[in-house]
Amino acid sequence: MNADALIRAATPADVPAVLPMVAQICALHEAWDAAKYGFLPDPAQRYQQWLIEQAHDPHSVFWVAELPESGQLVAFLVATIEPEIPIYHLPEFGFVHDLWVEPAYRQAGIARQLVAQTMKCFEQLGVRQIRLDTAIANEAARRVFQACGFRPSMVEMLVDLGGEVGR
Repeated sequence: MNADALIRAATPADVPAVLPMVAQICALHEAWDAAKYGFLPDPAQRYQQWLIEQAHDPHSVFWVAELPESGQLVAFLVATIEPEIPIYHLPEFGFVHDLWVEPAYRQAGIARQLVAQTMKCFEQLGVRQIRLDTAIANEAARRVFQACGFRPSMVEMLVDLGGEVGR
């Protein structure tokens, strides 16, 4: 579907509409790798207060994509500035925590617009590097991020040592 979405800064009032998208991200990640993404019950509601905080934080980036004719939110991106450990020249970096575009609105350039706005905002804040993680199964996301200039820089590895984590 072709969508001319308005990319704008999220407000706390947007959080209830973003939470179902968060729930979809969590469910997808958990389906891909339950050992890595073993969420506590109701992860979207657990995210609620954190998202509200990000909407207020001038050093965080929290965007939504809104359909102008209906006001419906169809995508979001949330990113923060994180400190680097003090052995590197780079003191901090931007970190993209989540990006979601509703399936009916994919392939319309919304994800790229959200990433471009994030890059511009972090650059204005003096951030010199942006990082993110993608699930190994998420080839589509890697293609989008690579098209925006991101490159692979490391591979995270995981081993289960038995037992259930957090239970």
